[in-house]
Amino acid sequence: MYRAPLNELDFALNTVIGSDVLRDCGAYADYSADLARSVLEEAARFAEGVLDPLYASGDREGAHWTENGVTTPAGFKAAYEAFVAGGWPQLRAATEHGGQGLPVLLVTAVEELFASANVAFRLCPMLTQGAIEALQHCGSPDLKQRYLPKLVKGEWTGTMNLTEPQAGSDLSQVRTRAVPDGGNYRIHGQKIYITYGEHDLTPNIVHLVLARIDGAPAGVKGISLFVVPKFLVNDDGSLGARNDVRCASIEHKLGINASPTCVMMYGEKDGAIGQLVGDANRGLEYMFIMMNAARLSVGLEGYAGAERAYQRARAWALERVQGRAAGPADRQPLPIAYHPDVRRMLLLMKSALEAMRYLALYAAAQLDLGAQHASAETRAQARARGELLIPIVKGFCTETGLELCSVGVQIHGGMGFIEATGAAQSLRDARISTIYEGTTGIQALDLLGRKLQKDGGKALGALIADIRAELSATAPAPSGDIGAAVGQALERLEAAARHLLASTEPAAGQAVAVPFLRLAGTVLGGWLMARAARRAAEANGGATAFLAAKQQTAAFYAAHVLPATAGLLEEIVSGADAILAVDPDVL
Repeated sequence: MYRAPLNELDFALNTVIGSDVLRDCGAYADYSADLARSVLEEAARFAEGVLDPLYASGDREGAHWTENGVTTPAGFKAAYEAFVAGGWPQLRAATEHGGQGLPVLLVTAVEELFASANVAFRLCPMLTQGAIEALQHCGSPDLKQRYLPKLVKGEWTGTMNLTEPQAGSDLSQVRTRAVPDGGNYRIHGQKIYITYGEHDLTPNIVHLVLARIDGAPAGVKGISLFVVPKFLVNDDGSLGARNDVRCASIEHKLGINASPTCVMMYGEKDGAIGQLVGDANRGLEYMFIMMNAARLSVGLEGYAGAERAYQRARAWALERVQGRAAGPADRQPLPIAYHPDVRRMLLLMKSALEAMRYLALYAAAQLDLGAQHASAETRAQARARGELLIPIVKGFCTETGLELCSVGVQIHGGMGFIEATGAAQSLRDARISTIYEGTTGIQALDLLGRKLQKDGGKALGALIADIRAELSATAPAPSGDIGAAVGQALERLEAAARHLLASTEPAAGQAVAVPFLRLAGTVLGGWLMARAARRAAEANGGATAFLAAKQQTAAFYAAHVLPATAGLLEEIVSGADAILAVDPDVL
C-alpha cells in the first residue's frame, strides 16, 4: 500500500529548494509553503484513496481492444472522472485557458504522488499536458479557442504521434502525408506506440501528429505538426463527425499494462482532417515543446517508481524474519533489515531517490524562474540551466529509478520474483521510463551536443561555479565530509566536460555520452544531498529523527554513491577507443 511521502516533499520543497525561491516571480506571488502543503495533502488523498487501489488490478486486467475501441480497466473511468472533478488537469495550464497557473515546481511534486500511486493512469494526463503546452506556445487563436478549454479541464485528452514502424527515433524518416484540402489537410499514415491513442475515458481525443506536406523538403526540415481530433469539432465547440482515424491494435507489453499503447491509422478512407499548427515545416521544433514537458515528467517517474518500490521493500525488510544478525552467539532471529547488506540496499534506495527528487525539483524551479522572474538576466540564466538539466533529469532519474526497483526485488529475495508481492510490477513498469520520450542514449547526445558543446560548456560551468561557491561558503559544517566528497566529484565532472569539449572526434564523445550523463546526475544529486544534510543540521539542531535521517542518507550517498564518479571519469576519458575499435559486424 502506497503512502504519500508528504514530509519528504515538505523538506525537499521548503528546505532544500527553499520556499522563497519564486519570490521574485510575479505570476507565482501567492506560492508559499502553506499553499504547497494544502495542495499536496489533497493530492495525497487522491493518490492513496483513488489511484493506488487500481494499481495492481489495472495491471492484472490491462486495457482491452476491440474493433469498436479500447476499454480501460475497471475503475479507471470513474477515477478519471474524479480526477477531472478535482481540478487536477488544470494545475499547470495558463489561467487564460482555464488553468490554475501553478508553478512547475509544485506541479512536479504533485505529479510524483500520482506517478507513484498509479503510473499507468498518470500517463494519460501527462501526454495531455504536453499537447496543451504545444498549443499554448504555437497554436493559432482558433486552435487555442477550439481545443484548449476542453483539454485544460480534462474533458478531452491529448496525444503526441511521432513514431512510425520504419522510423523509430529517427523522425527524418516520417512518411505520414498531409495533403492540402482548402484550409485544412488530409492526413494519411500510420503511427505506433501512441500512449492512450484510444480509450473510453473522454468523448474526444486530440492527436498532435507529425506529417509531411506533399512537396515538403526531405528529412526533418520537411516535417509539420497537425491537430487531428478523433471527432471533428464544430464552431460552437460541440462534437461533429467521426474523423478518419482509428486504433488498429494495442501492444502487449512488459509493464504499464493498464495504459493502452496504440497503433493508429490515419486516412484509410478519404483522409483524416487535420489543422496545421504554426508554420509549415516547423513541426519537429513544435513537437520538442511537448517532448521537453514530457521529459521532466518522465524523469520524475524514475524516482516516483523508486519511492513506491522503496516503501514496499522497507516494509518487507522490517517484517521478514530470516537468519540472525551479526553479534553475540545467543542472538535471536531478527527482521532482515538488521542484516548489514539489506540495510545497505535500503540506504541505497532511500538516498538515491532523495537525490533524484531534489534534482528534479531544482530543475523544475529553474523552469519557473526562466519563465517568470522579474530580472531578464535571471530569466536567461535559469532558462539555460533548465535546458541543461532536463536531459540529465530524464536520463539519470529513469536509469537510477529502474536500478532501484531491481534492488527492491532483491530485498524481497525469492518472493520479489513472485507477482503477489508487487515488487515485480514496479520493476516491469519502470522499464519503459528509460525509453519514453527518447532513450537514455538520446538524452545523453542532447546533453553533449545541444547543451555542453553548443555553448562551449558555459551553462555547465556556471552551475559548477555556483555549486563550488555554495560549498565554500558553508564549510566547515556538519556536512563537511559530505561536502568534501562532493567537491572531489565536482572536479571529476569538470574534468570530464573539459575532455569532451577538447575532443575533435564526434564519435568519440558520443561513445561515452551516457557515462557523462550519469556522472552529471550523480554529482548534482550529491551536491543537493550535501545541501540537505547541512540544512537538516541547521534546522532545530538536527535533533529530530527525521532530520537526523537526512544527514545519514547524505553520508551514505557520499560514501557509497559518489565514489562511482571516479570510474565514470575514467570511462569517459579512456573508454571511447575500446568501443570505436570494434566492427559492428563482429558483435
